[in-house]
Amino acid sequence: MPAVDDTVRSRAPATAGMALAALLAGATFIALSPIWVRLSETGPTAAAFWRVALASPALWLLRPGTHGATSPLSLHWKLLLAAGIAFAGDLAVWHTSIKLTSVANSTLLANLASIFVTLAMWLLWKQRPRGLFLAGLVTALAGVGMLVETSATLSPIALAGDALGVVTAMFYAWYLLAVKELRDRGAATVELMAITSTITAVLLLPVALGSGERMLPLTTLGWMTLIGLALVSHAAGQGLITYALAHLPAAFSSVSLLFQPVMAAAFAWVLLGEALTPMQIAGGGVVLVGIYLSRRGSD
Repeated sequence: MPAVDDTVRSRAPATAGMALAALLAGATFIALSPIWVRLSETGPTAAAFWRVALASPALWLLRPGTHGATSPLSLHWKLLLAAGIAFAGDLAVWHTSIKLTSVANSTLLANLASIFVTLAMWLLWKQRPRGLFLAGLVTALAGVGMLVETSATLSPIALAGDALGVVTAMFYAWYLLAVKELRDRGAATVELMAITSTITAVLLLPVALGSGERMLPLTTLGWMTLIGLALVSHAAGQGLITYALAHLPAAFSSVSLLFQPVMAAAFAWVLLGEALTPMQIAGGGVVLVGIYLSRRGSD
């Protein structure tokens, strides 16, 4: 998730209750995204394209004024392009993963991104994490093994979907690192979301067209599904979390990270009939504990 916009911090502080409600609502909206993808009448890459293409106009409208500051669009186009490429890979791979494996597995594995971010900062920038991170990493890997074992008993297709979930986490980690660098250089969060979403849409369109996937929904309901994915999950979900984290301690970011995959699994169970096996529940719990420990160890 992009860092919190400093321009938001200057506004009148919201109550902790309102901020926490916004955080949980945002996480819930994002948790709906794999449901929209599974129900979409288009291919996975096409759904990824529409997700950002339909959300981009709303994000540009929500973009705050730069107050005379130079836009990062003109100053840091290489980083913006890197962020757009990473986000395009993230969405295309994750949407494909959602189509192949369970929503719970795909979402949990994609949330390993925070671990890959810390690993990258350790290996590339020599920012050594605390021992608690390593404990979290080992715990998360144990949970991943349990999830993969469950998929292996189902089908090779589900196993491939799990693998793509891990690749998704790598792409998203790349995106987060690029966004962090841009934020450190003064870019505003909503502006970054608008620009990177637009770049991502431009990159995904030829990929979706070249893949031979169905590009257009067949029904009005199909279009409403894509609009929900774009405006509810992508724009509103990220916007609410960005607002909430401007008024809450940093530790609350862990709440959204852990709450989102739990809600995604619950939605998949209720709306798609994807009941979790005991091994999935146990493995998912272990992964969540590992992610929480790793985040605490990298603070």
